[in-house]
Amino acid sequence: MGSLGPPRPGGLTIRGLVTALRFLTIVPVPGPALEGPEALGRSAGWFPLVGLAVGGVLWLAHRLFSLAFPSLLATLLVLVAWKLLTGGIHLDGLADTLDGLTGRDPQERLAIMGDSRIGVFGALGLIVALLIGFVALAELPGTVRERALLLAPVVGRDAPLFLARAFQPATAGRGSGSAFMKAVTLRSVSIGALVVGVAAALILWPWGLLAAGIGIGVAWALGRFLSRRLGGLTGDGLGAAVEVGEMGVLLAFAAFSFLRWV
Repeated sequence: MGSLGPPRPGGLTIRGLVTALRFLTIVPVPGPALEGPEALGRSAGWFPLVGLAVGGVLWLAHRLFSLAFPSLLATLLVLVAWKLLTGGIHLDGLADTLDGLTGRDPQERLAIMGDSRIGVFGALGLIVALLIGFVALAELPGTVRERALLLAPVVGRDAPLFLARAFQPATAGRGSGSAFMKAVTLRSVSIGALVVGVAAALILWPWGLLAAGIGIGVAWALGRFLSRRLGGLTGDGLGAAVEVGEMGVLLAFAAFSFLRWV
C-alpha cells in the first residue's frame, strides 16, 4: 500500500482523526497520528465529529442506564461516564483558568494557570459546573435529555475552533494552546460550523440551532473575557470554553423545556 503522504493543513485525514480521538477521549485508538507541535490544530476539523461520537455514546449510555436505574441515578451515571470518556481534560482547563483569574496582572494569571495544583477557585468552579450540568440534565424529560446529550459535546468541541480564529494566543510562540491556535485553519472552522449546524437541525429543529448558537455565544463571551484578562487565550482557556459551551447548550435545553417550547 502506498504512503499516505503528509497531511494537508486543515484537511480531514485519517491521521487527524486518530489525533483528535486520542486527545479528546480516553479511547485507545490504533494507527499513526499527526506529529509535531501543531498536530492538534491540524486535526481540529475532526473535533465536532468526535463530539458527535461522544454524544452518541452518551445517548446509548442513557438508554442503558435508564433501563436499570431511577432517572436521577441514571442521569448521574451518564454525567460520570461523560467526564470519564473525555478524561476530564477540559475540566482541568476550566479549573486552571478559574485559579488563574485570581492573579493581579496577566503575567501572574498566566503563571498561576501554569501551576498544576488546583486552588480554591478551581475546585469551587468544578463543583458548580458539575452541579449545573447534573441538575440541567435531570430536569429534562427523557427524550429531550437524550437530544441534549447528543448536541452538547458537538457544540463544546467546536468552540475551540471558533475561538482560535477569533482571538490571539496569550503566549505567542509558546505552549500547546498557541500552537493549536496557529494551526487551526478557516477550512477547519467551516467544517466544524457545518457539522454543528446539521447536527443541531437534525437533533431538534429549530431549537437545536438556537441551543447551539447559545453554546457558541457563551463560549465566545468567555473567550473575550479571558482575552482581556490574559492578553489572549491559552490552552486552558480553550479547554474551559469546551465546558462552558456544553453548559450553555444544557442550560438552553433546560430553559426551552421549562418554557414548554420542547
